Amino acid sequence: MGIARRIARLLTAMVLLPLLLADCSHAQPALDRVAARGELRVITLQNAPVAFQTGDDGPSGMDLDLVRGFAEALGVEVRFITPASYEEILPLLRRGEADLVAGLIETPNRKEQLRFGPVYQELSSQVVYRNGATEPTPKLEGLRDGARIGVLSGSSHEELLESLRLVNPQISWVAYPGTDHLALLDQVGNGNLDYAVIDSRLLAQALRFYPELRAGPVLDQPRNKAWAFAPGEEDSLLEAAEAYFGGVRDNGRLAQLEDRYYGHLEQLDPFETQVFVSRLEERLDAYRGLFEQAAEETGIDWRLLAAMGYQESHWDPDAVSPTGVRGIMMLTRGTAKQLGIDDRTDPESSIRGGALYIRMVREKIPERIPEPDRTWMALAAYNIGYGHLEDARRLTQKRGGDPDRWMDVKSNLPLLSKESWYKQTRYGFARGQEPVRYVENIRGYYDLLVWREQRPATEETGRDSWLVALLGS
Repeated sequence: MGIARRIARLLTAMVLLPLLLADCSHAQPALDRVAARGELRVITLQNAPVAFQTGDDGPSGMDLDLVRGFAEALGVEVRFITPASYEEILPLLRRGEADLVAGLIETPNRKEQLRFGPVYQELSSQVVYRNGATEPTPKLEGLRDGARIGVLSGSSHEELLESLRLVNPQISWVAYPGTDHLALLDQVGNGNLDYAVIDSRLLAQALRFYPELRAGPVLDQPRNKAWAFAPGEEDSLLEAAEAYFGGVRDNGRLAQLEDRYYGHLEQLDPFETQVFVSRLEERLDAYRGLFEQAAEETGIDWRLLAAMGYQESHWDPDAVSPTGVRGIMMLTRGTAKQLGIDDRTDPESSIRGGALYIRMVREKIPERIPEPDRTWMALAAYNIGYGHLEDARRLTQKRGGDPDRWMDVKSNLPLLSKESWYKQTRYGFARGQEPVRYVENIRGYYDLLVWREQRPATEETGRDSWLVALLGS
């Protein structure tokens, strides 16, 4: 049964529910209340290391996209509420100012106070420390006297530290107000803290942006991440959420979001990130205006074009490959001729040519394929050729996958290098793993460029604060 039909049946039942409850309660059922209001009010936490801009929709992430999908299934708008601290969550729910909390970790204390919905991720508490510092043990034993540990006040990590202190009374920490884990990472990065404890999945995301930091030990077994609802209320909204999650699991949407936001995290190591950061000041500033001009002409985000340029040549206009491709965007002679470009090493011509070519390739990708999958497939075709991409999509369909989903296609692209498979294709052999790495690298570089745009400049130097942390003032 589809998501809309499951929830529609719940909404129909809600028409009768007030009559059934009339003798025992005057409270309006939660799902009825949301429908009448025309708005779903959701508490979200400041725990995403990068906000992916999606046009007029603003920032997005796995939790936000799931909430938007739920609101759409309910036929209402969504309003996100960001509390100033974890301690504000329960009062907001009890006062009826919010309908649910998205992306909360289940803990023994929280399960006594809240009702949790379907689990969609598992996370652990993990230590992060600065490169060169002493790595702590899994139980935080043997830390030097005065070691400064930071944690967010009221978080699941503070609850864990309290339990660890029962067996290791010497453990102490500083509890910071708020819900922004990135503030803790900044404190570790600039030396104000020796260690911090944050979500393992968040740390995996954030290490791309903090190459001076290192992942320490995991302190506990994986714990459930789910939506949480107010205590003492009837279950109509919770049941609608369960129906929604059942639908997104069945149709593959949940797995697709997992791949979109986490599928490329391990592609860039700290060294590659530091090289990228050093090239930002050395080279990108000289060409940013050209990327922005090409973006204005083609409608493609300049940061995506810049990420492509870095992957192709490290922004070196004189780059030449063994196969003869040249310039910042590494255009072939044939592509340059097709685009009317005479000098492939001219930065303006190369960047404009690469932008026009990726737009041409993207226009070949079926419009029914939603973003960002359509762009990822266009990048793969830019790298390996449109014909080979179509071969991989056909193999994906033949093997029971969805040829319109990047997560399925990328798992089948490497088959193009295996004789038993490429003999079944129209265009034959190709190094299919290369476009997978190509796309995932570009996704990583793009995230870094988006992150750079969002970080404030320091008052002292005017330079991006994250660059100061990495390169020194």
